[in-house]
Formats: sequence, C-alpha cells, structure tokens
Amino acid sequence: MIHQEETTLDTRGRGTYELTGTVQRIVAGSGVRTGLCHLFLRHTSASLILCENADPAVRTDLETFMARTAPDGDPAYTHTAEGPDDMPAHIRSVLTQNDLNLPVRDGVCALGTWQGVFLWEHRTAPHRRSVVVTVTGD
Repeated sequence: MIHQEETTLDTRGRGTYELTGTVQRIVAGSGVRTGLCHLFLRHTSASLILCENADPAVRTDLETFMARTAPDGDPAYTHTAEGPDDMPAHIRSVLTQNDLNLPVRDGVCALGTWQGVFLWEHRTAPHRRSVVVTVTGD
C-alpha cells in the first residue's frame, strides 16, 4: 500500500518548527501498519531534521553552530539575489537534508524517546513550506 499527502507549514522566519504530530497523524491515517515513511521538503533554503525534542537548547545550539558555519552577509558569496540570508540558507540546506526516512511500526513512526521531526527554516523572513509525506508498507 502507498499513501501520499502534502502538508504545509507557515514559518515565522529562521528557527525550528516541530512536525512530529502532523507526520504521526498522516502515518496513522494511511492504514500502513509496518513500512516506511518518507518526508521530502520541496525547498532549497530550509531543511528537515530528526532532533532532540525535550530540550529546545539543542536546536538553539544548532542555530549557533550554523551561524558560524554559514554567516549571513558574508562578502565571499556571489549569490545574493534575495538578500544577505539567501546563500547562507542554501548552504545550511545542503549541509543538512531535505528528506527523512522513518520506520513505521504499529501504524506510527517508530521514533526514539527523545526524537522529534522538525522543519528548520533557514531564511529570516516568514515562508510557506511544503512537505510531501509518502507512507509505504503493509
């Protein structure tokens, strides 16, 4: 069986946004009991991450790391068409990931105790982001 849905999320700008509940609802509604859930983010300036969900300081520290790794407004960047955060957002996206594969067990994603699914917005302005969720299995 294959089930596919697209979900959207409006961000408020740079930061992380939890998608775990939305993904689990889609998987539960798919009818798949055992299989895989594939998430695909349809953008090049945001990411999907599987991350610690209990302490938000983890995601704050990730943002601090990325700010040092791909700083806004670096004069070495030539791709600046959409502002000083444009190229850093693309770098952050390439260094992370735009898709995730999660096991489905007993009709839900078999996440660990402290794991959550997050969209990581790399642009400073709000954006509407789309995630395609494909659930396959029995």
